[in-house]
Parts: sequence; C-alpha cells; structure tokens
Amino acid sequence: MSASKRVLIAEDSSVIQNLARKILEFQNYDITAVKNGEQVLQILEKEDFSILLLDINMPLMDGMECVRRVRALPDKEKAEVPIVAITGNAKNYTEEEFKTAGFNDVLVKPLNFDRLVEVVNQLTDK
Repeated sequence: MSASKRVLIAEDSSVIQNLARKILEFQNYDITAVKNGEQVLQILEKEDFSILLLDINMPLMDGMECVRRVRALPDKEKAEVPIVAITGNAKNYTEEEFKTAGFNDVLVKPLNFDRLVEVVNQLTDK
C-alpha cells in the first residue's frame, strides 16, 4: 500500500471507537475518529477519506441524516465515498432503508472485527 488509506469513524461509544481504531490501524489504515455526524461534515470540508464508518445512533446528527448529507455534497468525489453503517439496532431499519439512505454496507453491533476488516478492505480496494 503506497498511500495509507484513510478511515473516518463516527461513533459516540469510546470503547467501540478505540477497538475499531486499533484493529484498522493494525491493518495499516490511517484513522480519524469523531463523535457525531456534524463533526463528520466539518472534517469532510477539509480532508479526504477512503471510507466512512457511521454509527446510526449519535448525538446532534445521527448516521442516517449524516449519510444523506454526505451523498448531497457538491464535491462528487466526497459524495461518492464508501460509507458503512454501524448499528446496534439493525431491526429498526431494513436493508433497503440503509441502501436508500446511501450506505454501501451495514455492520451490526456487537462488531465482528473480522467482518469490519473484510468490509473496509473490500470497499477501499476499488
């Protein structure tokens, strides 16, 4: 991997955020972590990422609203970044609702870290 692939994790649980960070850093990803969807939009104005991991239930702006806002960005490259939902409440939404909102994939809590690495690798190897 010549340039490090950049992952933005938006997760209000420090435990999940730190575990995901450690696992993905071990896979040579460069990790930036924030606590809510508003911070995602703020950092996307200044920086580029290979993939976004968004928790569905976050304060200020949840993952569903955040993915819609990212998909509506005027910068086509940023608007098309792969985005993965992270949720403990997968039953609250159908797979179709996640896809319609703009997510490329969904990871269910408790996180399966092998699956996390697999999904991030698949979506960033395009």
